[in-house]
Amino acid sequence: MSRPPIQLRNFDLNLLKVFDVVMAERSLTRAAPILALTQPAVSNAMRRLRDALGDEVLVRQGRTLVPTAKALALWPEVRAALDRLQSALRPRAFVPAQTVCSLVLTMADATATELMLGLVQRVMAQAPGVSLRTVPLTTRDPRPLLDDGQVDLAVGHFPGVLADLALRRQSGLPVAFSHQRLFASDYVCVMRKNHPLAQAPLGLDDFCAALHVLVSFSGRAYGLIDEALAPLNRSRRVVLTVNQFFTTGKVVADSDLLTVLPRHFVAFTGFEAQLAVRELPFQVPPIQVDALWHQRMDGDGAHQWLRQQVQSVAASVPQTSAPPAP
Repeated sequence: MSRPPIQLRNFDLNLLKVFDVVMAERSLTRAAPILALTQPAVSNAMRRLRDALGDEVLVRQGRTLVPTAKALALWPEVRAALDRLQSALRPRAFVPAQTVCSLVLTMADATATELMLGLVQRVMAQAPGVSLRTVPLTTRDPRPLLDDGQVDLAVGHFPGVLADLALRRQSGLPVAFSHQRLFASDYVCVMRKNHPLAQAPLGLDDFCAALHVLVSFSGRAYGLIDEALAPLNRSRRVVLTVNQFFTTGKVVADSDLLTVLPRHFVAFTGFEAQLAVRELPFQVPPIQVDALWHQRMDGDGAHQWLRQQVQSVAASVPQTSAPPAP
């Protein structure tokens, strides 16, 4: 016999707030002070929630509380609803010159090199009470960081994320993130100015035979360039993997190693004169740089202002493109 559906008029919505915090903490003890409740009160609320849902919600395994399948399915919806409610209750007025707050961005060093000077100049001129903090981007999917509130805005190349968001929209599934295109560019091969391969157009055989430095956020010695070479039945030898574009540029400027960098970044290295840039001898998808944020921040005045400033600074950065085909 199936249980009758839950009627909101008979359901204590406060239980959802308790559920959200307990799911995040996986501990009644840690959840209690966050909720300003005693542990017995949290335990009682979870018991009432289990009775209402007809589900154990969290099952103790040793010292750990493990959520049930139903709890895992319910939690994103509950958190999204609470976030929207919090956003609706948050004061909307935002006066840059009078606001004191801190905003956290995550981006790769190449992107930070291009955007942060212009961004901080705008902040100092328009909103002197606003502080910016930038943390390294170490993933191609920053949605967990945005969802947990660890960062306010992510800026970078997120093709997998954007494809997933588009698929969810087409499938009628909820989408919790928004994005905004900032600029587009392409990849080029970079080497020291007097490298033997810098004397002529770069061929595929020479590219594959050379030794390479790879920028990898994950630390894997396999990236987008290797994915582009695979259908050609070709590969390259990566001898060094780093997580910073600037470090990569400096290494190739003083060695015989090759690397692949965003074309627009080369001019921002500070040592462009030491580098030679060559077109890649195979097709690689272009770089699309986007700003990504959680939709709970859509109506937040400070966040709206931050997005506007990032968009304006990105539009003012000189972009380069591939030369026309002969």
